[in-house]
Amino acid sequence: MENRVTINICGEEYTFVAQEAPSYMQRVGTYVDEKMNEVLQSAHVGRVDAAVLTAVNITDELFKAREDAEHLRGQLKSYVEEANRAKNEASELKREIFRLQTQLSKTGHDN
Repeated sequence: MENRVTINICGEEYTFVAQEAPSYMQRVGTYVDEKMNEVLQSAHVGRVDAAVLTAVNITDELFKAREDAEHLRGQLKSYVEEANRAKNEASELKREIFRLQTQLSKTGHDN
């Protein structure tokens, strides 16, 4: 279902039509508004330049977040592989213990 959401960004009203929940779109709009205002206050540029700088800054955040996510996926994969190796090793050790116990019981040295 499409939702119509009106969001205020830098004093201008924008109406968006989106699949996402209105509360989510409001969060997105608030974030863009805050970032735009930061640029406007710090760079002393016009709205168009502020919009471009804001887009660049948010894209930079996106790319860094993607890199972080990819790094975390790699770490997770490594941890899963390590856990699987440990599980296999534990299974092998259990089999070895069983084999040794069986051998001991055949020789009559079972405790």
